[in-house]
Amino acid sequence: MAEQVLASWRDGPARRAILDFVRAATTPGSAFVAPADRIATFDNDGTLWVEQPLPPQFDFVFRVWEAEVRADPALAQRQPYRALAERDQAFFEGVATQEPKVVSSLLEAFARSWAGTTPQEFDAQVREWTRTVKQPRFGVPYVELVYRPMLELFDLLHAHRFRVFVCSGGGRDFMRVFAEDIWGIPKENVIGSAAAYTWTDGRLVRSERLLGDLDLGPGKPEHIFAHTGRLPALAGGNADVDVEMLRSAGFALLLDHDDAEREFAYTKGAETALTEAADLGWTVVSMKNDWAAVF
Repeated sequence: MAEQVLASWRDGPARRAILDFVRAATTPGSAFVAPADRIATFDNDGTLWVEQPLPPQFDFVFRVWEAEVRADPALAQRQPYRALAERDQAFFEGVATQEPKVVSSLLEAFARSWAGTTPQEFDAQVREWTRTVKQPRFGVPYVELVYRPMLELFDLLHAHRFRVFVCSGGGRDFMRVFAEDIWGIPKENVIGSAAAYTWTDGRLVRSERLLGDLDLGPGKPEHIFAHTGRLPALAGGNADVDVEMLRSAGFALLLDHDDAEREFAYTKGAETALTEAADLGWTVVSMKNDWAAVF
């Protein structure tokens, strides 16, 4: 098995820990996990694809908001439009580290911008973005910058009857557009912050309200349990906003972005997570040392 799976992972403590966990969880014994409880949850931005210089969804929405400000300059007097107009670096840093207050203002504006649209209309806009917009450093569409080793991990888990879910602070409906194409998981296995929908005049449309709380920090295990009725047997993340989800899991995997040559090197927004990993014995994955290939 070890020679056929996780092909992009170098042999080392992280790869061995994953294989040992899967073997123990699927073999009768004290660490056995019943198939019904084999839930694996993963953050998205920075865990499954590139999140620098900003999480990709913000590239999508910022383009829309810049057009809205051009059409209505009065919007520039309030957040998040003001930060865009003023190129407020502190605000953008809050986006990059997924500060809850910043993300909340973004998602509220996000809900307003698409209020009244149908799922099909929103999906079409996202698909157009995936086809036409390129990540600034790598010059390819964002959907081509999914981490190959993580997709191989998904394959390993699926082969052992784990149900894989993506649990992100980002927009649930945004991720659902490409979930089946790039992750190989069904739309219903995507958990994230979301707008509420209403059935109006015979069609489903987005409202201006958020559906529940943000899917960040403690919101992650809360949303996971609400969605699945279980807490994860395995969870993977890369940042402080993933700590509660990682704590809730039987096996925790933390991705360390330490490869400036092939991707990016940074620890901002992950300081607490790295400390927790050392204290609690989580498996830390070094992008530089543990991955033979990134994309």
